[in-house]
Amino acid sequence: MLLALDIGNTNTVFALIEGDEPVAQWRASTSSVWTADEYAVWLSQMLELDGRFRLSDLDRCVISTVVPQSLFNVRNFARRYCGGEPLIVDEKSIPGVDVRIDRPSEVGADRLVNTVGAFVKYGGPLIVVDSGTATNFDIVAKDGAFVGGIIAPGINLSMQALHQAAARLPRIAIERPDKIIGTTTVGAMQSGVFWGYVDLIEGLIARIKNEFGEPMKVVATGGISSLYSDAATSIDYFDPDLTIRGLTEIARRVFDGKEKT
Repeated sequence: MLLALDIGNTNTVFALIEGDEPVAQWRASTSSVWTADEYAVWLSQMLELDGRFRLSDLDRCVISTVVPQSLFNVRNFARRYCGGEPLIVDEKSIPGVDVRIDRPSEVGADRLVNTVGAFVKYGGPLIVVDSGTATNFDIVAKDGAFVGGIIAPGINLSMQALHQAAARLPRIAIERPDKIIGTTTVGAMQSGVFWGYVDLIEGLIARIKNEFGEPMKVVATGGISSLYSDAATSIDYFDPDLTIRGLTEIARRVFDGKEKT
């Protein structure tokens, strides 16, 4: 049983993989101060609620993190409770992926994992739009190489900036407004945030395709993508499991020594 951990800036996803398929998944707020034993207690409680699995079922672990300060404790958790040394994903630990940018060490693990997860299902070339704390546009070549991308502020950051910088603007929920022109403050803010974000995505996708010069598929993932995937007409697929699929494939390549064909 493989435990796949995707540690983002805001949330951490815990997924159990049996064979090639995810069989359970949980999400928690990312913490850089949880000890190894606190990870074990939390996950044990989730497993008990599920009722099908136990912590002792875990025999290997793969970890992707963009929060370096969390790595020490989560690595110790994996060593104690998941069968030994975990696989920590970085630009050097993924067989079969060429990182063709100026400084490969600067690429976040999440972007490489998404590259793998998208390519094994959809092929290339493609654009992966991952919406979280930041919005990443990752470019995958025809042969599966990571060739660059764009990093933009996430929609929640835009909302926080509006609320914090303007004293009279309230904190609002992200919703698709009924009309473009707002007739209330909240309506105007929702339109600006939602449609502004959709047009940011549409505009950058168009510019990427124009510069790349080849037909490209577009895959959206991340916790916020479901809010706008229907509104952004340039998105071909919405895939909430893309990151976990990528971690599963990376674990297969490293632990089992083979790639999915």
